Amino acid sequence: MNKYLVVVDMQNDFVDGTLGTPEAQAIIKNSARKIADFDGSILVTFDTHQENYLETAEGKKLPVKHCIYQTDGWKLNETILNQLAGKEVIKVIKNTFGSVDLPQIINEKNGSEDLSIELMGLCTDICVISNALILKANFPESKITVDASCCAGVTPELHKNALQVMRSCQIDVINEN
Repeated sequence: MNKYLVVVDMQNDFVDGTLGTPEAQAIIKNSARKIADFDGSILVTFDTHQENYLETAEGKKLPVKHCIYQTDGWKLNETILNQLAGKEVIKVIKNTFGSVDLPQIINEKNGSEDLSIELMGLCTDICVISNALILKANFPESKITVDASCCAGVTPELHKNALQVMRSCQIDVINEN
């Protein structure tokens, strides 16, 4: 069985930048350990916006510039980046919450083998849940797991709510405190 780890948007702006939270900062150690110990393929998503972000549909509803392509806020958190060094990593640029490219990338890499997918990252209630549901829809018979100890939401309450929704959609949630 092929194993995939999807590291969702562990970018500076979501950790300690414009949209950072203490909860996001608190998961860095667990997330780095998970990456270090993971034996399989790693896909890393990058929330990616352009300078005209505030003019986009998302920017009108969340008027906080973040993850502008190639800025420091767009780059991965340094601890996470260091753990990824030396590992085979597939970078996935996405301009919205969920990546419709993820299933295709995994299909091309995986072929017809059985697979399991684990997700971690930021934010549980926006991008993690969006990607988890896209993957579950594309791989309904595969084990899809979210590690709650390596995720943080916009707020602790929204994090818990998102985990509950994912469980109700038959996504396994592990390491929930």
